[in-house]
Amino acid sequence: MALRLVPLGLVVFAVAFGALLVGGAPIPATAIAGALLHPHHSGVDAVIVWQLRLPRIVDVAFVGAALAVAGTLLQGLLRNPLVDPYLTGVSAGAAAAIALGLLAGVSPAATPALGFVAGLGTAVLVAALARRGSGLDAQRLILAGVSLSAFFSAIVALALVRAQSSNAASSIVAWLAGSAAGRTWHDVALCIPYAALAAALVIPAVPALNVLRIGEAQARGVGVNVERAQWLVLAASALLAACSVELAGMIGFVGLIVPHAGRRVVGSDARLLLPAAAFMGAALCILADAVCRTIVAPAELPIGVLLAFIGVPVFLWLFLRGAPAR
Repeated sequence: MALRLVPLGLVVFAVAFGALLVGGAPIPATAIAGALLHPHHSGVDAVIVWQLRLPRIVDVAFVGAALAVAGTLLQGLLRNPLVDPYLTGVSAGAAAAIALGLLAGVSPAATPALGFVAGLGTAVLVAALARRGSGLDAQRLILAGVSLSAFFSAIVALALVRAQSSNAASSIVAWLAGSAAGRTWHDVALCIPYAALAAALVIPAVPALNVLRIGEAQARGVGVNVERAQWLVLAASALLAACSVELAGMIGFVGLIVPHAGRRVVGSDARLLLPAAAFMGAALCILADAVCRTIVAPAELPIGVLLAFIGVPVFLWLFLRGAPAR
């Protein structure tokens, strides 16, 4: 069964190697390969590959994988094909906190951590509002997420209006557009513990996700602890979405469209779908970031903007098609 994932893994490595060729300084493929094989070499090519391009590629790969897995988890839990990981309010809460922080003069170096904490706090608030007994009500979760997202979006708009007379407005807009520019190995390392914790939460919930596709009542009938699975999935998806916000700002639609593509490739079994979504999300974001670095060179197009141009038509197609989640 795992052999079905091998081609997807190879695609990620191929796209990543192709992205290493993209940049302001042209480097031949042979030089890229040599730099990868000799990471401690002091040559210019090795420095560019290991200190500039590779951290950025790993960053966007992590972001894509995290958002894709979070979207797969939430679509499976809520049995709704139009659910996005940002539905939990993570992005909106993070955006509001970052906008207010930049307006107040908080150091740009502290904004990722500020967004991460605010995103998780928002997810906790949404979960509290959606609580029903010992579990979560899917409809209340969606309504709470949408309502809080609208509230935090109003805060961001107010912050942008107040920031027009300062330099904070451009920083806020850049963060909202989403970008991995300037990311280093240190930024990636900060998110590894949170990703490991999310994985530890997801693994016990995988069997329950497979059963929940047939409905909560039927899942309870075969002995599934639905409430425990709901909390594990929500916590894991919130952690992954918050990590993606910390690494690259606001990047939407990855968690919406990738799970659908994954189901077409490997089916709906969560044991295969989750890793497949991670591979596909990583490849999508690596490719999108490479395009963003070249399409308006020497300037850069924010990756969030490009993915929105792709994601909105796909979302409308899925909505009008009305296909149920499988």
